[in-house]
Amino acid sequence: MQDKELQQLIERQRERHSLSREFYSDPDIYERDIERIFLKSWLYAGHQSEIPDSGDWFLYELSGESIIIARGLDGEIRAMLNVCRHRGSRICIEQKGCAKRLICRYHGWTYDLDGQLVGASRMGDDFDKSDIALKRIHIELLYGMIFVNFADHPAPFSPVREGLAECLRPYDLANAKVAHRQSYPIAANWKLAVENYCECYHCAPAHPEYSRGHSLAHQGMRSGELYDAVMARASACGLSDQEVNQMYADAPGFGADFGYDRYPLIRDHVTGSEDGKPVAPLLGSIRDYDGGATDLQVGPVLFGLMYCDHVVLYRFTPLTVDTADCDITWLVRGDAQEGKDYDREKLTWLWDVTTHADKAIIERNQQGVNSRYYVPGPLSTMENYTWKFLSWYLQTMQGKLRVAA
Repeated sequence: MQDKELQQLIERQRERHSLSREFYSDPDIYERDIERIFLKSWLYAGHQSEIPDSGDWFLYELSGESIIIARGLDGEIRAMLNVCRHRGSRICIEQKGCAKRLICRYHGWTYDLDGQLVGASRMGDDFDKSDIALKRIHIELLYGMIFVNFADHPAPFSPVREGLAECLRPYDLANAKVAHRQSYPIAANWKLAVENYCECYHCAPAHPEYSRGHSLAHQGMRSGELYDAVMARASACGLSDQEVNQMYADAPGFGADFGYDRYPLIRDHVTGSEDGKPVAPLLGSIRDYDGGATDLQVGPVLFGLMYCDHVVLYRFTPLTVDTADCDITWLVRGDAQEGKDYDREKLTWLWDVTTHADKAIIERNQQGVNSRYYVPGPLSTMENYTWKFLSWYLQTMQGKLRVAA
């Protein structure tokens, strides 16, 4: 699809309607998504507790790109392209590991944990290995959460860190640990997965398990006496009652989105579990359950559900034009012991059952959108955030948002 054709498609887009079929099925548009959004945005790669010791590493992969996230001998965490500087072979093959050196299995080129080439046999006399290193990717840490950016000159991350400091501090996620991490492959375009996450119009009919404890599933419950009561208790429990909204077109820089929004739980629920009762020790400096939960966003495709005793991180990653990955991480206190302080099945139950349901919903959505007779429909008043995402996406495709080089 040529740029002129894409522009005409965008101009035909109706206000507060879903996107045209091509946005979910055209390979050329998908490639633009990768180049204009994902290679320019701050993307969540993982949590620092997954690489606690020097030499530990794991891979972050995105639509054909592979990044090594490694903790060096100096304790620093770095992000490097998983592409050997000899003839381009992948260096790390497994998804995670621990090693003092990174060795390419093709011709044996060997790199330090900071990416510097330290060994390459049988090269010419004029070969200077000191000038060769794995390509570095920009990396930032936010309370233990690792974010990477492929752009040469990405948007500054400091506004994100400063804007969320008060909100995130009580959870002490830098000292949390990954209790469970799971991938949910979805046979659909990545935008359909994000659109689904951004609205709770579908929650009441599709997610009874979630809806019985979360006020967002019920229109009109984000304000009123219940909301005021939760906000009043938040401070007493050591939580922030601040609301932050710097997302999509309002973000301080392209792909540097952030948001924090606390809301009430209902029917005596105090956390996100099957019965609404605690499933893990209180996080950080949080003193008690205030009866609320928080929606978190960092970057364009990382969403968090923050409870007083655990945090659930959702990351959406495009794989192909019609496949995506939903990666979910469950965080608990760093000193919590499985089997004693938490039961993994009880901890993960709610968002596992909800994500399996969402996977089916999103895949049916893709199947319907693929129809020759599909026509974009109007959005509900409960899909305002979905429209905000779609509006940002269309502006990006038009080049109206300044994107980092």
